[in-house]
Amino acid sequence: MLVTHSANPPEHLSLDLWAANLELPTPDLPTWLARIEHRLADAAARGVAALILPEYACAQWLAFAPPGLAPTRRLCWLAHTGSGALVSMAALSARYGVALLPGTIPHRVSGATTVTNRAWFLTPDGGAFAQDKLSLTPAEETGHDGPTLRGTTINVFPWLGLRVAMIICLDAEYTELWARLGGLDLDLVFVPAKTDMITGYNRVFGTAHARATELQIAVCVVGAAGVPMGLPASDTGVGGAAAYLPCDISISLDGVFAALPPQHAVAETSLLLQVRDLPLGQCRRIRRGAAEAEVNPASWSADHLTVTEA
Repeated sequence: MLVTHSANPPEHLSLDLWAANLELPTPDLPTWLARIEHRLADAAARGVAALILPEYACAQWLAFAPPGLAPTRRLCWLAHTGSGALVSMAALSARYGVALLPGTIPHRVSGATTVTNRAWFLTPDGGAFAQDKLSLTPAEETGHDGPTLRGTTINVFPWLGLRVAMIICLDAEYTELWARLGGLDLDLVFVPAKTDMITGYNRVFGTAHARATELQIAVCVVGAAGVPMGLPASDTGVGGAAAYLPCDISISLDGVFAALPPQHAVAETSLLLQVRDLPLGQCRRIRRGAAEAEVNPASWSADHLTVTEA
């Protein structure tokens, strides 16, 4: 795998966050890939560095799944379909010079009948970086689509001289995980998400907003709208997209660099948030002490404190 490194990471970065609708009619895989190609071509024309899709964007493929496919086979079928689709998507990333995070795709564990919920980040130079979801919803662990395995590692990867990580939906809600991330000097965290209701949307997007300030990094969240897995009775599918920054006078007054409002399934939207010139350089300077920050939350430790109870 060829990965290029830059001694001078970019001062600013432009991204496209696609809050894809999982209900969009999709007759076959070539149609789905053509949509990706259209978005990549448009991103390349505007000088955008990466296109980011939400968790389970691949659920659109269920529209052309084999008739009679048992619910317990859906995840394995998506994993099998995804292995070929990833090859095509890597070629598209290389053709247009734009990195691609195609949401998450079930990944078949070698020698097992179970899968992980895996996000991929594909770069134009042939890089392919993966992150498995670390914390699972009850539906993922015991759902009728079959069990999903938890990931066990946090993967940090280089891109354009930046230090980048991906965490997936529910993972964004856990303080202990962000505490680990806070010691890794990250520049950027991508959060592909798929939340069933407005409460889940608010939890994931709200915690991502707060952690951008705490860690003094950029956090980009993109959530799917619409109904995945053919479960309209139990899934309203609230999506959206946002790019969050540290809430600091030198960067952002409210920590919200760009955002879409929540996208409800009934609206049938599939919107693209164009994030232009995300100021990663200034985030890096205040995080590393090369520029004055109002506060440095992530550098504070509670280890010296004792707890007393009346």
